Amino acid sequence: MRFYRPIALFGLGCLAATAAPAIENSRPQPLPIERHLPAAKDVPYPGTLRLDVDATDVARGIFTVRQNIPVAQSGTLYLLYPQWLPGNHAPRGPIDDVANLRISGGGKPLAWKRDPVDVYAIAVDIPAGVSNIDLSFDYVSPVSSGQGRVVMTREMLSLQWNLLAFYPAGYFTRGIAVAASAKLPANWGYGTALSTDARDPDGTVRFKSVDFETLVDSPMLAGANFRQVTLSPKVRLNIAADSPSELRASDEQLALHRNLVDQAVKLFGAEHYDRYEFLLSISDRLGGIGLEHQRSSENGVATGYFTRWDEQTARRNLLPHEYAHSWNGKYRRGADLFTPDYSTPMRNSLLWVYEGQTQYWGYILQARSGLVSADDTLAAMAMIAAQLDNRPGRSWRPLIDTTSDPIIAARRPQPWTSLQRSEDYYAEGMLIWLDTDMQIRALTKGRRSLDDFARAFFGMRDGDWGTLPYTLDEIVATLNAIVPYDWREFLASRVDRTRDRAPLDWIERGGYRLVYDRKPTSYWRTEERRRKIADYSYSLGLVVDAADRSIEQVIWDSPAFAAGLTNNDNIVAVEGEAFDGGRMTALIDAAATSKKPIEMIIRRGDQYRVVSIPYFGGNRFPRLERAGSRAGWLDDLLAPKG
Repeated sequence: MRFYRPIALFGLGCLAATAAPAIENSRPQPLPIERHLPAAKDVPYPGTLRLDVDATDVARGIFTVRQNIPVAQSGTLYLLYPQWLPGNHAPRGPIDDVANLRISGGGKPLAWKRDPVDVYAIAVDIPAGVSNIDLSFDYVSPVSSGQGRVVMTREMLSLQWNLLAFYPAGYFTRGIAVAASAKLPANWGYGTALSTDARDPDGTVRFKSVDFETLVDSPMLAGANFRQVTLSPKVRLNIAADSPSELRASDEQLALHRNLVDQAVKLFGAEHYDRYEFLLSISDRLGGIGLEHQRSSENGVATGYFTRWDEQTARRNLLPHEYAHSWNGKYRRGADLFTPDYSTPMRNSLLWVYEGQTQYWGYILQARSGLVSADDTLAAMAMIAAQLDNRPGRSWRPLIDTTSDPIIAARRPQPWTSLQRSEDYYAEGMLIWLDTDMQIRALTKGRRSLDDFARAFFGMRDGDWGTLPYTLDEIVATLNAIVPYDWREFLASRVDRTRDRAPLDWIERGGYRLVYDRKPTSYWRTEERRRKIADYSYSLGLVVDAADRSIEQVIWDSPAFAAGLTNNDNIVAVEGEAFDGGRMTALIDAAATSKKPIEMIIRRGDQYRVVSIPYFGGNRFPRLERAGSRAGWLDDLLAPKG
């Protein structure tokens, strides 16, 4: 046995008694946020900026930029790179692709410093006696989609001026005059809403001076394989393609695009632009795009737009949508989206009008012009109605909240879109305006429609290509002038509050009903082929990438969800055989009779498991079915106007 001396215990007690007092945690105070940028004033900037872009390095996708900026006085000058980009509804200016920036004045290099708070601003100290400064930099554009949108290939380029210019802070951009030029590869054609002053022998195109706002709103499409087609006295279609064969639009196809212009002018009743340029790129190399501008639009589609016409049904909605934006979104836009410059944050509260009603007019105009048949347009509407009506996220998130998605989600892929919701103000906004149209027709016994709203709201001041903002009060007042009703409550109930069901009153009022059939519409099948997917959203509750057999989407609370499937799971086998879309469709129908669960082998990373889905409801594909034997108001809505 071993004994311990009491002195040890006494010693511990002494240590405890003499321990240092506890130290209170540090509690710092933050440094104040100092904002240095001057507020934008609606006065002319003193002098005209010079902007010269060399866009000939198509092998490496590099734009070389030279700017000359007059300065009125010495001291600190703040230069801004466009951050809040119109049509993006979010701060997306890719300033990270600006490299090799150098600034000089009076023949000497000038130091510059990025503002620590407003990182899209750089400060330059202007010495006494310097009246102009010169900037040079390279815009190193993405060379793969993983880096961003590809805007330059060996065959074509998309020149967006906001990527290639700084502008002085403290002024409305409409008060800053710019004389711009772009040097293109030899023999390339181009299209832009800017007016050309001259084209030099070296390929440099010099443009007449415009304000910076108009410059940013007037991109250029250029290419080695280029075609320009007149659609009306004021409207042209500019086409750049990967190969000459993609430019071969038939007379019948071009006639449908002329119909689009004709039907839009008949709808809105005015052409506020002095000219309008469709900029259409047909490419598997240049990044796709759909971006509205006041006097033009950027429209980027994959190859086959003309040459595989029957496979491109959904893509033919792009030009009607972007063209309608010239009236709604550019000429007229939500008042809180209008900003004096590209540094001031935009607010998106009326995107369900800006984008939602434009989505509506895009589908109406595609049918009226014949770009897409009325039957295919109805099939597309059925798909949209079913998707939004079966979206669990609507139970917790009102539509108005999705107008913030361009900012908070930044269009990144989402794990559970059906629960999170995405930018639903586009598609559900369209459904709201379909509801509105049919409500007007019901109240007026078919004598009036949303066409009357379009003419009253967008058709004023023919030839004015400025900006005329709108508010919800004006929207409600215009609707009440067409037919008195509680339009504010009508819209608020669909926009501001959660709803278990999508706004679908328009279907029954329009003479149809939404049904789910065992067989899909031809439009559904065309979309599956184009997107290379197999879509079982309303049966198993999943969408499969037909190429690599990965799961693109699982619908929240669906049978697939209950079985534990998630996005990016890979379907190794179904009932002992490799996944095949047609066979899966047959198995779903067979399970409705046999009551035998469908078994799959699923791979997630390096893990495998067997999944059983006890779904016996058969295939369900949405379509609109005529409720009676005669045409209804929905048929009238899609019919061309004489």
